[in-house]
Amino acid sequence: MKQATFTPFPADWARSSHFQYYTKGFVKSVNSMTVRMDVTHFLAEVKRRNLKFFPAFAALTGQVIASIPEMCTAVDENGTPGYYSYLNPNFTIFHEDDKTFSDVWSEYDADFDTFYRNLVADAAQYQDKKGIKVKEGQPANFFCISCVPWLDYTAYCPVNYGGAPNLFPLLTFGKYTEADGAFTLPLTLTISHACMDGYHLSLFFNTLQYRLNCF
Repeated sequence: MKQATFTPFPADWARSSHFQYYTKGFVKSVNSMTVRMDVTHFLAEVKRRNLKFFPAFAALTGQVIASIPEMCTAVDENGTPGYYSYLNPNFTIFHEDDKTFSDVWSEYDADFDTFYRNLVADAAQYQDKKGIKVKEGQPANFFCISCVPWLDYTAYCPVNYGGAPNLFPLLTFGKYTEADGAFTLPLTLTISHACMDGYHLSLFFNTLQYRLNCF
C-alpha cells in the first residue's frame, strides 16, 4: 500500500489562529451542513457504465476531498497541524439479517477506475464479516462515508459527546429521489470548525457538484 504524505502547514498559515481557537479555545465547535446534490447526469452515467452507485459516489467524493487540503487536516505526533495528500475512505456495510453494520476501509487512488475497483473488491470481500471493524490496518489518513438508503432526509448531524469534534470528514448521504425528471439526494458533511469554515464547506459541495455534472 502506498503511503500518503503529511505536509505541515507553513508558519504563516492564515488559519493558524482559527485552528488554535477551535481546538484549544472555549468553542470546540463542529460544522455540519446538508446540501441537496443533483445526481441526474451521474446516475445516468453510472447505469450506462454498469457501475454500482455507492462505490462510484464514494470514489468521486474521495477525489474531491484530496483536492482540498483543509479537508485532509490532521496533526502529527508532535501536535503540529498539517494535511495529508489524500484520505482513504472508511465505509459501512449493512447486514440485512441482523440490521447491524461493519466498517471497512479501502485504498485511495487518483485514478477513478482503480479507486472504484478497490472499493468494490473490499465490499465483496468483507460483506459477510460481522463486527464494527472487520478490515485490519486502517491508516490514520481516512474519511468516513455512509449511506441511509431508506430515507430522503433534510438534515443530519453526528455529535461527538464528551470530546472535541473530529478533524476528519464524516459524510452521509440519503436515497436519491426524482422530481420533474431530476434526481437529487441529501449529502451531509460534518467536520471540526478548526478544519473548515463556510467557504471551505461551500468549496467542497460546489466542486463535487461540478464533478457529478461532468462524470
